[in-house]
Amino acid sequence: SLPIQIVIIKTLARFPDFIEEYYSNGLYLFISKISRYLLGWVPFSVGDFCYVILILITLKYLIQNWRLIYKKPKTIITTCFAFISVIYFLINLLWGMNYYRKPINKTLNINTDYTTNELNEITEKLIKKANEIHIKIAKNDTTKAIITKSREELFNQTTVGYHLLEKKHSFLNYEVKSIKKSLWSLPLTYMGYSGYLNPFTNEAQVNSKIPKYYFPFVSCHEQGHQIGYAVENETNFIGYLACLENPDINFQYAGTTFAVRYCLNEIYRRDKNKYNYLLKKLNIGIRKDFQESNNFWNNYQNPIEIVFKKLYDLFLKSNNQKKGIKSYSYVVALIVNYELNNSKMN
Repeated sequence: SLPIQIVIIKTLARFPDFIEEYYSNGLYLFISKISRYLLGWVPFSVGDFCYVILILITLKYLIQNWRLIYKKPKTIITTCFAFISVIYFLINLLWGMNYYRKPINKTLNINTDYTTNELNEITEKLIKKANEIHIKIAKNDTTKAIITKSREELFNQTTVGYHLLEKKHSFLNYEVKSIKKSLWSLPLTYMGYSGYLNPFTNEAQVNSKIPKYYFPFVSCHEQGHQIGYAVENETNFIGYLACLENPDINFQYAGTTFAVRYCLNEIYRRDKNKYNYLLKKLNIGIRKDFQESNNFWNNYQNPIEIVFKKLYDLFLKSNNQKKGIKSYSYVVALIVNYELNNSKMN
């Protein structure tokens, strides 16, 4: 049934309005809420635990049937494809069809095109805002941000931002919290990931090893996946909005510095002199936080990360994200145009 499933999915992908109405705002909302009601209260990641069980079962099967690889290779191949077919069906039923829903910029009625001047303008405003928040969360402008709350306390605060965000954009409502530190945080770090959504249990998983100043944003990003947005640049944007609406200064700092970093990266690509000029305007303490993040990931660089990133890039490209991992940077277009619209309204 795998080829048939693929044909059906790719056909439905041509009708984003249909998926938006009947899946993303219909069936998926029911499935996801049930999953979070059932598992959200469990203090550990049920999905991560299930992966351990699945790996053990797979290894047991291979050990018990290793002779079939030589004697009956067709049996093994058929079993593998049957397994892949079931997984493919479950992923798309439980979450994956959200890759083909209507883009969020159309729902918000904002553009995705912007000029370099507009990018520079918004980046300067974001830098000013980030500097102001940083002074409140650090001893002075040359020290790193001081996050006094625990990761569990930050988890509990995430829904506050979403509830306030819902008042502005009702379609971004978040109900029934189910967010946890991943049991696989160390492997995730070696693979180069800050978190992920388990499509089978609808648990938002956050890598507990990432720098704490960045923790609130990643949490909101993964919750963006939970409310039905699969495309990475869109969940980055939703995470940014949820952080900004949150009254907790830790979230405001995480969201604003995220936006600054991505905008600066885009400016660097276009005009290195302008990038150096704007970077100097950023508080030294914020730059130290950025450097801490870079050092963290550099310490865990390994050949396996490259393989997993390549596989994930292929996965994204096969799921309606033509730019693959590079699609993460397209959040800049959403941030710039959203902030430009807000400036016009104010």
